[in-house]
Amino acid sequence: MIIRSLKVTNFRNYNRFNITLGSKMNIFIGDNASGKTNILESIAILGLTKSFRNGLDSDVIKFNKKKAIIEGRVINNKQIKDLKIEFLEKEKNIYVNSKKIKKYADYISNLNIVIFTPTDLEIIKGSPSIRRNLLNITLSQISYSYLITYNEYNKILKTRNEYLKVLFTNSIADRAYLDVLTDKLVEKAVLIYQERYNYLSLINSYISEVYNNITDDNKIIKILYKPNIIIDSYDLESLKEVLKDTYKKNYRRELSAGMTLFGPHRDDFYFLMDDDIDMKIYASQGQQKCAVLAYKLSSIPIFKEKNGSSPVLLLDDIFSELDLSKRNKLLKYVNEDIQSIITTTDLKNISKRTLKDAVIFKVNNGEIERS
Repeated sequence: MIIRSLKVTNFRNYNRFNITLGSKMNIFIGDNASGKTNILESIAILGLTKSFRNGLDSDVIKFNKKKAIIEGRVINNKQIKDLKIEFLEKEKNIYVNSKKIKKYADYISNLNIVIFTPTDLEIIKGSPSIRRNLLNITLSQISYSYLITYNEYNKILKTRNEYLKVLFTNSIADRAYLDVLTDKLVEKAVLIYQERYNYLSLINSYISEVYNNITDDNKIIKILYKPNIIIDSYDLESLKEVLKDTYKKNYRRELSAGMTLFGPHRDDFYFLMDDDIDMKIYASQGQQKCAVLAYKLSSIPIFKEKNGSSPVLLLDDIFSELDLSKRNKLLKYVNEDIQSIITTTDLKNISKRTLKDAVIFKVNNGEIERS
């Protein structure tokens, strides 16, 4: 999968640009605050329909303009698709080959992306919601059934939470309806548990090798999946039984809380080094960065296996995050059968051999020039 062309209008600090990208490595070079990250953001939005930055959708519209447009031509296994996302002040429209798409679920996976930014250190150090969000973004691109199931789960979860509050305040409310909602929630939850467990198991089959290829540390890196219920088996029927039993035993507790306290919406996972060292507590910041990077790179062969093509790799200011040795090992690692789009402030200490096949763009205050 590659992005052949990218066009934006009135997006962030850009009035307009229209560029053709190389099929392998693309490097955008410019000073800090020149707009390099905005380029990666536009690509991320084109793939996921939303930004990796916090804020409102309308925030991407250039100041004093009424709408922003991102367009891209994507080639996947010889199939060409023209994607377009249009931001207005209070709405967002998405298109594939000029046809308006009503459901986001029908749009996701037209452009698969894996992105690494300097803030990704929070994946290890931050809250469980950050790690769940990471899982959901990746699995939604890999599996349409996961995306649909996860959306349905959240709708049922919202209804169940609302009804728990009704039961708490209304003594004559029918508990049988809660049981119906619980059964429906369990039906979706078990599929989410299975998908997440299987995906993280696949990550574990790659992550140590990727980490050691970048660092030469010779460490064992492992992801430990931690649902907030005790799961001995990820067999479908076993999961159903455990979940139903958990909700039954904790009915009074959830009633008092007015919310569903157990399920995949409370999941977490941890980065471990050498089997039992919690990287959040005991790893250096450099080790944490490389572990997150290895985690993301480990998803690439999974995309290829599941979807039949590699995702587009986005690396924001990655060179400042790594020393010279790790930097060139990473570039050698990604400069293979994948399109990568990289931002940096300079090209110092990058081997000429690596730069030979790269397409380089210079970014300066909202202007992009192919070098």
